[in-house]
Parts: sequence; C-alpha cells; structure tokens
Amino acid sequence: MSSNRNTQPQELPNLAAPLNDQQLSQLQQASSQLSSNQLAWVSGYFWGLSQAQAPAQLTPVASAVSSATAAAPAGKLTIIFASQTGNAKGVAEELKEEAAALGMDVELFDASDYKGKNLAKETHVIIVASTNGEGEAPDNAIELHEFLQSKKAPKLPNLKYGVIGLGDSSYEFFCQTGKDFDTFLTKLGATPFIDRVDCDVDYDAAAGEWRAKALEVVKDELSSQAADVVTLPVANAAAPVSYTKKNPYTATLLTSQKITGRDSGKDVRHVEIDLEGSGISYKPGDALGVWFENNSTLVDAILAQVGLSGIESVEVDGESLSIRSALIRHYEVTASNPQLVSQFAELSDSKKLLKLASDKDKLREYASNTQVLDVFKEKKAKLDAEQLLSLLRRLTPRLYSIASSQEEVDEEVHLTVGLVEYQVGEESRFGGASHFLSHGLEEGGEVKVFVEHNNNFKLPENGDTPVIMVGPGTGIAPFRSFIQERDNQGDKGKNWLFFGDRTFTQDFLYQVEWQKYLKSGVLNRLDVAFSRDQHEKVYVQHRLLEQGQQVWQWLEEGAHIYVCGDANHMAKDVHSALIEIVKVHGGQSAEQAEEFVNELRKAKRYQKDVY
Repeated sequence: MSSNRNTQPQELPNLAAPLNDQQLSQLQQASSQLSSNQLAWVSGYFWGLSQAQAPAQLTPVASAVSSATAAAPAGKLTIIFASQTGNAKGVAEELKEEAAALGMDVELFDASDYKGKNLAKETHVIIVASTNGEGEAPDNAIELHEFLQSKKAPKLPNLKYGVIGLGDSSYEFFCQTGKDFDTFLTKLGATPFIDRVDCDVDYDAAAGEWRAKALEVVKDELSSQAADVVTLPVANAAAPVSYTKKNPYTATLLTSQKITGRDSGKDVRHVEIDLEGSGISYKPGDALGVWFENNSTLVDAILAQVGLSGIESVEVDGESLSIRSALIRHYEVTASNPQLVSQFAELSDSKKLLKLASDKDKLREYASNTQVLDVFKEKKAKLDAEQLLSLLRRLTPRLYSIASSQEEVDEEVHLTVGLVEYQVGEESRFGGASHFLSHGLEEGGEVKVFVEHNNNFKLPENGDTPVIMVGPGTGIAPFRSFIQERDNQGDKGKNWLFFGDRTFTQDFLYQVEWQKYLKSGVLNRLDVAFSRDQHEKVYVQHRLLEQGQQVWQWLEEGAHIYVCGDANHMAKDVHSALIEIVKVHGGQSAEQAEEFVNELRKAKRYQKDVY
C-alpha cells in the first residue's frame, strides 16, 4: 500500500491515504451543506470515482461535491399533523403513503412530537391541521402553535411549506388553526409552494385533490435516487386487515337499551355492538366511528318537497343509482349548514333566506338550528336531481366516545347515545346517526364501524396517578371505560367522578354501576348535579367550585383532570371554574391561574373530549 501523500490540489487523493489540509477543508465546507441522505449518496459517488482507471482525469474535490449535490435529492418532505379526533392524522397518513409511492424521502410527525426549532433544518413541510373548539389548536399542537408565535421561533427563509386545514364551516372560526399556521410560517419568512386549502366536513375529495397538486409541485425536488432505495424481503403472510373510515368493519348490533326513565325528557341509549372475529382493538378514550343510513321517511319528504319522484338516476362514486338510494346512503339530509342555506336562497329566491345569507352570524345560528327539510320548506322550489345533490354535503360518519374497556367486555364495544329529537310544528325531527342506532336498527342488524384512536384523551400511564373526571349527560361515556379499565388493571390511583343531568330519578345514567364502584372502592368520590331537582339550577361546574379545596389538593398530588361533553357551554364553564379554583385555593393571580391551567394541558394532565 502506498504511503505517498498526494500534494496536487487539483486531483483527488488515493482514497486509502489521508487528505491534505486544503482538500480536507474543501470537503468539510461542502459536506456541511448536505443532508445525511446526500452524504450517503456522495460516499457512494466517491467510491465509484475511486474505481476509475485514469485518476489524472478526475475532477477536483469541490467540483465532485458540487456535481453530487446537484444530482442528490434537494431535501425531504416533512408532514406534521395537528389532530383532535383523528381526521387530520388520517389525511396526513394518506399524504405520507402517496409521497413515499412517488419515491420521496418523507417523514410524518404528530405535532406534539415535533420540535419547532427543527423547521429551520427543513426544506419542505406540509401541515395538516384541524381546529378545536372556537378556533383553538388541537391539544397535540398547542406547544407548536405557541412556539411559532414566540420570540424563540427561528427565521425560515429557506423553508417551503403547504397547509391544509380541516374544519366545519358551520362554526365561526372555520379552519382557524390551519389559517394560523399559514400566517405564522409566512411571518417567519417561509414561502408557500401551494395555496392553503380549507376543507369542510366532507373533505375527502378536496383533500385528495390538494394532496395530488402539492406532491406534483415538490416531487422533482424531493424524488430519491434509485441508489437510495433498499428493497427488503417481504413475508408472504397476509397483512392483518385494518378497519378505517374508508374501510369500515360490518358489525352487528347486540342491544340498544334506553337507560333514561319513562318520564325523562331525554332518550339516552346504552348501545352494544359485536366485534367478534374482527381483531379490532381500542383503548379507553378512543372513539367509534359509525356509518349510518338516513331515515327513508325523511328522504321521501325531502324529495317530495323539491318535486322529485325518487327514481331519478344519479351517479355517485362511479355507481349509478336512484336519487332516493343516494340520499339514504351517501348524503347528509339532517344537519344543515350555511352554504346550503345560501345556495338554496339563490335557487329559490326566498326573501327570508336571502336576508339571512347577508348576515354571517344570523346565518350560522339559523343553519345550526334548522334541518335540511325545514330550509327547503321556507320557499317552494322545484329542483332537478343534480341541483339537489349540489346543495347537500356527503354523508360523514359520526364519532362516539367509547363507553367500555376491552378488559371488561372483550370483543364488544359499548356506546352511550343521546337521541337528538325535537318538534317542528306537529312533525318530529331526529339526528341521523342517533336515530339510526336507537330506532332504525334492530338487534342483529348490521352497522359499519371503525375505531378512531384518540391520543389526546388517555388515562395516565402510571396507574397510581389520581384522576378527576367531569362528564355530564352522555359525556359520562368515556369515564365508564376509564373506571372499567382501572378496575381490571388493578390500578391504585384514586378516582373522582363529577356527573350531572336534569333529574336524579330519571336521568342518572349508569347509576347502579357507579354505586357498585363506590362500594368496591374503585370509585373514591362521586359528586352529582341534577339541575332541575331544586329551584336554582346546579351544574357540574358548581360542584367543582364547592369542592375547590379538595380539587386543588388532588391537583397538587399530580391528578389528571378530564372533561367530556358539551363544548359550547359546559366545557367553558368548567374551564372557568378550574381557573377560579387555582386562583382561590392556589393563591395565584388570574394570569398565573390561567397559565397554570394551560400548563396542565401542555403536560396532558388536563384533557378534553368535547363536541
């Protein structure tokens, strides 16, 4: 082996010998601009050069590195999802699969696992963001959302990005989190490589179209070299079936039992669904997605109202079927939305609806409290089949908090379903999914379901940790699963439940079970609030305030607190009560108390499942 040092700076050295100082300096300077993927490529490139038969013709080190840089991938695509219920996560996962299929170097991150400062090292980023509550970031994205607004956020002149927002246009702050991320990144100097898209509840088509455009824009820069691809042997065993929103499992209904009293003003059902043989697993805190069929009587009423017979042929997802069948199986015909109201106002020339459409606040309020049929009844108007379908959203599954632990029920899943029901004149109106589960499906009937995992609503990993659960009405559902899980696991952590509803005698959901858990010691405390059992209405937030000293003590001991149920009123009132408890019993100012509660959320010690 030669020990001679090559001192000519214009030639590559013998690779078995050390480099001279100038060459080493050139190589270090060039390599500092390369990613790990590019460095690996360059290593192979140099090896190839070392095999050349005419070393005198080789290019200088700096030129070789420059050539390799041009040929190597420009960077990688990083996808970050901000997701509360799982929709944004699903879109992000599809995006990753599509990018990988195109040969891109791609990574996927939960927003809670992504360090914001790393954005300065990225070349291309896509953020898929849902919106929580009234324009709030999902729990898993709170820290990233705050970081990008802080002075610690890095300047991002070299970053190219895209944002896709998921939301519900019925709400005032439609896709606000996606809009926020778009604004933050622009202010930090990043450049959008594609315009942001704000997707409504029936987002599949819009999201798919955006994903295709986004990947088309970046694929040339990010496509990996063939040398980077390593083919691994694949086992012949069939992969386990994964049931998802797009590929649900056809389960059977075991029971739908009313658990409110005969004289209750509510119809709440305990629903049990058979998962035997499916292999489906879930954890306390997860939700069950339920695909449902619309009530045929309601569909017939809508068709009659717009002058259609129901036999008109339409095409849905490449399938030709009658419009009646399309409405039963594929379209949302219960819940209205602002776009439907505005578009029907134009088609029908209804003065009332046109006036409403000119006021966004009144339009949202009307749409959220008026079903599709009643919008159409505002003004008689004949529609053809295509016009009718153009007004309606595609049917989307309903998500229900799971009310059971598999440790307890094995291959079943339980739900607590409140029937949405009210009168319009002499006619009854029902919620689509709740009516299907409570009245539209007989025992043994088929229902298509899938599990939506919720990592933002989970029991503490340490079973010794105390938990406080606030779940009025059907918000009690996940806490039934929590208690079943802790009982079966033999966890030693204390459990405190706050439950509320209208009356003790008619609306105390799962009363016998809670009494059993109290007697056995699994449930340490139970505080109830029945709003109509006394002159002044009492709600769960009042019980929290009454027990403020003990609540503070539990928090001091490391307790996690969970809230499930109504987002519009209850969750806000409970949040305010928590801040007041911290302020009064923790001896903190209003600002300090708010910061304390916010830190609980960041630490996942304060989790909400609200709707």
